[in-house]
Amino acid sequence: MLSEPPLPTLSLSRQAADLAADLMRPKAWIYWLDLCVTATVLYAALWLAMTLAAPFAWPAGLVAALALYRAISFIHELTHQRRDQLPGFHAGWNLLIGVPFLTPSFLYEGVHQLHHAKDRYGTARDPEYHPLARRPLGELAAFLGVALLAPLGVFLRFGVLAPLGFVIPPVRRFAIAKASGMVINTGFAREDFDRAARAPWLAQEIACWLWSWTLIAMVAAGVMPVRAFLIALAVFAAMTFINQLRTAVAHYWENDGEPMSFEAQFADTVNVPPPALLPVIWAPVGLRYHALHHLLPRTPYHNLGEAHRRLVAALPPGGLYDQVAQPELAPALGRLIRRARASQGA
Repeated sequence: MLSEPPLPTLSLSRQAADLAADLMRPKAWIYWLDLCVTATVLYAALWLAMTLAAPFAWPAGLVAALALYRAISFIHELTHQRRDQLPGFHAGWNLLIGVPFLTPSFLYEGVHQLHHAKDRYGTARDPEYHPLARRPLGELAAFLGVALLAPLGVFLRFGVLAPLGFVIPPVRRFAIAKASGMVINTGFAREDFDRAARAPWLAQEIACWLWSWTLIAMVAAGVMPVRAFLIALAVFAAMTFINQLRTAVAHYWENDGEPMSFEAQFADTVNVPPPALLPVIWAPVGLRYHALHHLLPRTPYHNLGEAHRRLVAALPPGGLYDQVAQPELAPALGRLIRRARASQGA
């Protein structure tokens, strides 16, 4: 007996929008409470990791890395939620997390939205796409490993390129085009130079520049012990590595650069829904519902679980929405490795 064909994506998109119509408005108190609790845990754990002797510093460092990962993940929400619905949250996040960890929101704002553009997704114009499933496994290893260099990258960007760029225009253009975006596609270059001249960008960039120099000066003067500084860098590197692992399983990465239908775009994304428990750690702030997010990008993270439950209840089992689900990180990563091997004839 033939299985029922999946619903056409337009129908799925329309049905999803109808089912979740009342879930689009973010609740500011949830965002603020979550961010403040996460930041408190982050700074407390980071202080313990810096001050405690081994082996007690190790668990504190792990908690700090996971808390930093959750805190940094709010940058994704900043790009999709309107400022007037979350008063002060963008500035608050940058003050609490973005500037102190040299990851200001302008690195994502103006870039991530292009990943959602239907005429860009999966093509060479998509800043957040690389066909990992069609590439040698060495590229996947490099993709994961380069995340460990993120601490060096942010200090180069804000401690070196930022001040040089303010006095040397070609350096400034390079810094904006090639060193001001959290991207996967290394061929991507930002073109929104006008955004870089606006007050929010300049305030974040100058603050990160001055803070990066302050940190180096504190270490050089002995105000901050070298050990504490290295631990902070290790926490940051661990956070970026976890995020890179999550990114590796956020899509199926099987497109070869050609334009895709919206159905194909959705089928290329991944959900890791309940009953899986670990995504709360490695895919926080709604990132476990990545496919659903591509279907309903304006849905605030705290409502994605409810939107998912409504879709599962309303749609026939075995359809397109069910097909994008993966049970956990390891199986999803294993599938990517198998597809990469198959594409190379291994």
